[in-house]
Amino acid sequence: MLIAWSKQSYDPVLWGVPKGSYASNPNGPCRTIEFRKMVQALNCIGLRVVLDVVYNHLHGSGPFDENSVLDKIVPGYYLRLNRDGCIEQSTCVNNTASEHFMVDRLILDDLLCWVVQYKVDGFRFDLMGHIMKRTMVKATNVLNGLSKDTSGVDGSSIYIYGEGWDFGEVEKNRRGVNASQFNLRGTGIGSFNDRIRDALLGGSPFGHPLQQGFVTGLLLQPNDHNHGSKADQERTLAGSKDHIQVGMAANLRDFVLTNCDGQEVKGSEVLTYGGSPVAYALSPTETVRVVRVFLMNYIWLCSSLRVNYVSAHDNETLFDIVTLKTPIEMSIDERCRLNHLATSIIALSQGIPFFHAGDEMLRSKSLDRDSYNSGDWFNRLDFSYNSNNWGVGLPPREKNEKSWPLIKPRIGDPSFKPQSTHILSAVENFLNVLRIRYSSPLFHLRTANAIQQRVRFLNTGPSWIPGVIVMSIEDGHEGVPGLSQLDPIYSYIVVMINVCPTAVSFAIPTARTRTFELHPVQVVSSDEIVRNSTYEALTGCFTVPPRTTSVFVEPRNT
Repeated sequence: MLIAWSKQSYDPVLWGVPKGSYASNPNGPCRTIEFRKMVQALNCIGLRVVLDVVYNHLHGSGPFDENSVLDKIVPGYYLRLNRDGCIEQSTCVNNTASEHFMVDRLILDDLLCWVVQYKVDGFRFDLMGHIMKRTMVKATNVLNGLSKDTSGVDGSSIYIYGEGWDFGEVEKNRRGVNASQFNLRGTGIGSFNDRIRDALLGGSPFGHPLQQGFVTGLLLQPNDHNHGSKADQERTLAGSKDHIQVGMAANLRDFVLTNCDGQEVKGSEVLTYGGSPVAYALSPTETVRVVRVFLMNYIWLCSSLRVNYVSAHDNETLFDIVTLKTPIEMSIDERCRLNHLATSIIALSQGIPFFHAGDEMLRSKSLDRDSYNSGDWFNRLDFSYNSNNWGVGLPPREKNEKSWPLIKPRIGDPSFKPQSTHILSAVENFLNVLRIRYSSPLFHLRTANAIQQRVRFLNTGPSWIPGVIVMSIEDGHEGVPGLSQLDPIYSYIVVMINVCPTAVSFAIPTARTRTFELHPVQVVSSDEIVRNSTYEALTGCFTVPPRTTSVFVEPRNT
C-alpha cells in the first residue's frame, strides 16, 4: 500500500484549518469541502493520506501581531518561555509548550478533528522532539481507540511518526520527557532514522558537502576531499557498514550482529561517530528509513514502523547529494546506478521505507539545499520523464552561497544532466525493487523477534570485503519444528549489495548445493547489468556486477 503525504501550513496561525492556498477559493467553506473531496478521491484509488502537522511552533505572538491568536487568548501560556520571559525560538519561531495542559489538549482535539471529520490516515509530526512524549502517547492511544461504530474510523490503522530530533531547550529532557528518538522506544510511534542516511551518503547535512559515505565512493572512488589516511577511510567505511546493517534490521536496539571488529554486539552497542547508540527501536514499527518518492510530497510503504530514509524535503535531493559527493569525473551512468542502489537498500530493509518525492525519477533541485521558498523553478517534478530539473540555475544565495564554488562547475557541465533514458530506467528499477519487496513477507517482518531469528549479515568482521553487504533472510517450513513458515513461495532470500566499481563474488558455505536463483523480477529486468548476477551451487558463490543490488531466492519445492 502506498501512503501519500499532504502538507499543512509550516507557519500555522490556526490549527485545524486546511491551507487556503491549495483551495480554488480560500474564503468560506470551499477549502474544507475540497480537502475532504481530495482525501476521499485518494482513498478511492488505494492511497492513504498522511498529514504533515506543525504543532511545535506558531507564526505569531504577542498582543499586536495580526497572526497571533493563542498568545492573545492567554498571554505567555501557549508559548514556551525562557528564564528571561522571552519566547523560545529553537524551532525557528515561537515554540509552543505542549508540557502545558491546554496545549496538550488542543493538539489532541485537533488530531481527532482531522481524523474524524476529514478522514486522514496518519500524521507526520514536524520537529516531534519539541513535543512532550506524554502528548504523543496520548495521541496514539486516543486515535487507536477510535472505531468504525463510534466515529466511522478504524483507529488501529492510523500511523504516527515524525522528526525525533533532540535539541534546543528540550534537549536531554530539560522541559520534561520529550518525544525524541530514544524516548519513544516501545511506544510504536515512528521516527526518522538519520543513522542509515548518514552512513549511506556520508557525513551529515551539517558537515562538509564532499564528505563521502558507503554509497558515494568513500575509499573505493574518492573525490577531492581529504578523508584522512587509507586506514582512516577503511575504518570509517567499516563503521558505516555496521550502521547500515543495524538500520536494515529495523534499527532494533537488541538485534545481535557481528561488527567490523568481529565482536558479537547488539544494535545499541554499535555507536555513532558522536558516541551515542546507533539503534534505538524496540519494534520495526518505530523506525522510518528515508530516501525519497513521488505523489504530492512523499510516499512510504506501509508494513511495520521505524522509518528508514536517505533523503527528505530538507536538504538536497538524493540525486543532487550523489552528484555532489561522487568524483567529478564519474559518468552520469554510474551516478544513476548509485541513486538506484541507495533506494534499493532502503526498500529492502526491515521497517518502514520512506522515499522523497521524485527519488524514483532522479529528481534534482539543482543542488538547492533548502528549497521551501524557491518556487516551482527549483522544485519542479516532471512526470513526463523528459527532465529531472538538473541545471536550471544557481540555487539561491541564502542557504547555498558557501557551496557555490562546488556547485558552479557541476551544474554548468551538460554531462552531469541525465537524459530521458536514464530517468525511465530509474523509474523501472524503482518499481522493480518495490515488486521484490512485496513479493515476500520476509522483507517486512512485523516483530523484533522475527527479525532476530531470520535476518543475518554475512560479510562481517575485520576481513570483510569493502563495499559489500550480504543479508540473508531465512524462512521455516510447514510441519517442520523451528521457524514458522511465512512465505509460501520462497524459503530463503539472499540480498547482495555491491557499491564497488567492479564485480564482486562472495561464497556462503551453507548455500552450497541449494537451489538459489536470481529473483524473477530481476531476471526480466531491462537492466542488463543486474541480469548478469550469478549463483554457483557447487561453491555457494554469488557474483554481483558493479554498483548493483541483486536478490537471490530459493523457491520452495512444489
